[in-house]
Amino acid sequence: HGAAEMDETGTEALPRRTPAPAWLPTAKGEEGDFCLRSSDCAAGLCCARHFWSKICKPVLREGQVCTRHRRKGSHGLEIFQRCQCAEGLACRLQREHGPADASRLHTCQRH
Repeated sequence: HGAAEMDETGTEALPRRTPAPAWLPTAKGEEGDFCLRSSDCAAGLCCARHFWSKICKPVLREGQVCTRHRRKGSHGLEIFQRCQCAEGLACRLQREHGPADASRLHTCQRH
């Protein structure tokens, strides 16, 4: 009777697997911290490529330069990714006073 209890307790005592690796920090990453996905970063930050790793970078605010992707999947080719524009903003071609199409710069603008 005592040996059977030991077997049951032994299986219960085994550590359970956690969905995230143990080396991942439990706190949200700050600007410049390494990440795997945007949910690893604190509010107002996204996880974006920086050289050959990914770090938490700030979400873009109104007037900041953004990247507009013409082809789906081209975002993965960048070495320095930018975050998306903040909520309520869209990445649009900057309006310039001068010759049409003088600047191909896109900025975060209100809808």
